[in-house]
Amino acid sequence: MTIAQTDEPTPQRPVRLWPGVVAAVLLCVVRFVIPVAVPGALAFGVMGGLVCGLAIVVWWAFFSRAPWSERWGTLVLMIVALVATSRVVHESIKGAMMGMMLPLYAIPVLSLALVAWAVASRRLAPGPRGAAMVATILLACGVWTLLRTDGITGDGTSQLAWRWSKTPEERLLAQAGVEPAVPTPAPPAAATSVDQLPAQAGDKSAALPSIPAAAKMVVGWPGFRGPDRDGIVRGVRIATDWSASPPVHLWRRPIGPGWSSFAVRGDHLYTQEQRGDDEVVSCYNVTDGQPVWRHRDAVRFWESNGGAGPRATPTLRNGRLYTFGATGILNALDAGNGAVVWSRNVASDTRRKVPMWGFASSPLVVDDVVIVAASGTLAAYDLATGNPRWFGPAHGGSYSSPHLSTIDGVAQILLLSAAGATSVAPANGALLWEHPWPGVTIVQPALIADGDLLISTSGATGGIGTRRLTVAHGPGGWTVEARWTSNGLKPYFNDFVVHKSHAFGFDGSILACIDLEDGKRKWKGGRYGNGQLVLLPDQDLLLVLSEEGELALVGATADQFTELGRFPAIEGKTWNHPVLVGDVLLVRNDQEMAAFRLSLAGR
Repeated sequence: MTIAQTDEPTPQRPVRLWPGVVAAVLLCVVRFVIPVAVPGALAFGVMGGLVCGLAIVVWWAFFSRAPWSERWGTLVLMIVALVATSRVVHESIKGAMMGMMLPLYAIPVLSLALVAWAVASRRLAPGPRGAAMVATILLACGVWTLLRTDGITGDGTSQLAWRWSKTPEERLLAQAGVEPAVPTPAPPAAATSVDQLPAQAGDKSAALPSIPAAAKMVVGWPGFRGPDRDGIVRGVRIATDWSASPPVHLWRRPIGPGWSSFAVRGDHLYTQEQRGDDEVVSCYNVTDGQPVWRHRDAVRFWESNGGAGPRATPTLRNGRLYTFGATGILNALDAGNGAVVWSRNVASDTRRKVPMWGFASSPLVVDDVVIVAASGTLAAYDLATGNPRWFGPAHGGSYSSPHLSTIDGVAQILLLSAAGATSVAPANGALLWEHPWPGVTIVQPALIADGDLLISTSGATGGIGTRRLTVAHGPGGWTVEARWTSNGLKPYFNDFVVHKSHAFGFDGSILACIDLEDGKRKWKGGRYGNGQLVLLPDQDLLLVLSEEGELALVGATADQFTELGRFPAIEGKTWNHPVLVGDVLLVRNDQEMAAFRLSLAGR
């Protein structure tokens, strides 16, 4: 018996598509649906999308049944295309998310493109199928060369824009020629010479001229979060029925990028912004928003996640304005005309590198010194001369600001840093006490009515929690005891307020209230993104500025979450703290600022 011979090749089995399709559907749900439906789930979505994308790669390489040459040729082309793309993408994408944005975003897209190509080309001949594969991969990678990111939102979402479109800062600079003329700051008054320490790089020191009595005006809002840095507006009651008496728009104007808030004195407001290659301290009229003067330093800070510009808020004291820039320049300016009194380079003085998100400490004036935090190191300077007076202990990084408190009758400067909480004496920076609690620190501590201290720290993407400390001074020195630690309130860079034995603030992107007795959460509600707020204690009211630029009135009561009203204020990502002086509300972000008049209660 003979067996028939044939030269026909064994037919190629069809590509096994269903595992790739299932993984692609799962990727879409995890990466694009869940983060929208579940607040705070973006990190899960990004990592889940990456895992699903890698699962698609594994399917294609080992379980797809495609010809081996096609499998590995496709994967090699994907790798080569991704590496080539990384060389030509916009610098904002290249450096975003600590350099990980492109792989985190591109790998899931490439994987989806691979599945889409495999399904759509399954009946094509080898030649057209290969050409379609090359075109699909190049398109999936090439689209990233057309984009830039304008930073991230508080939950980590990248703000993508076309690479060639103008940024708000570029549009502002293009309009600079049609702005009203800004008076040139007058030179500082004549002054006698003083002894100086050896000059540091960037120093521009001058003696402090005498302050005329007329300059010592009443300060409406002296700086970051108000007179006590606690975000509390005392003595003001506003109408809460915004359907009948909504905020009245007074003015708005474009502004350079930066995350500064305002200091206010009389009809002048002060803030900081970036304008091209200059870091700018600006003075505007509260009445109409027109510029009064600008001081410029020839430095620029920019990073992919937070964008360009200074992070700190100016501080007013006795006719002088103290400002701290993102690269470490500390200025003392005449509040009336912007003339330089003295200037120091704190980064050089403390030998601290500019941190990843820039120096963010708002200056604190105590007695005859101004104090800033240089990435976890406190530095104090003489108000009159700008000479360094003392440097505090060097700790890990910090984006928090120095905080003046009186505990057990002793005035002290508190700073939250990566190491925990530190307290030093205002006169000489001597260490009083420390409390270790490692983490990322951005927000301010808060003193409770009975003398205890409320502090917070967070992880890389927000929220470890809040802790209550009992600090006491006895014959044996200082003692620090942690009463409780709560995850019911996990502020990231959004400061909280304390009112009637409760703390109110952002737990991620949602407002929350905790009981200060035990740290247990009383309620959680209202999605405002990563916004900021102030407290009006006279009427148990929170005035919230959402991350999207909306104003909201929320009850500062422990029984339940109650929103009383909402009002659109400004557009764009808004991380800056709002300011309320009398009946005038000032808001800004990295693109624009605006003023509103709030109806007062009883009028």
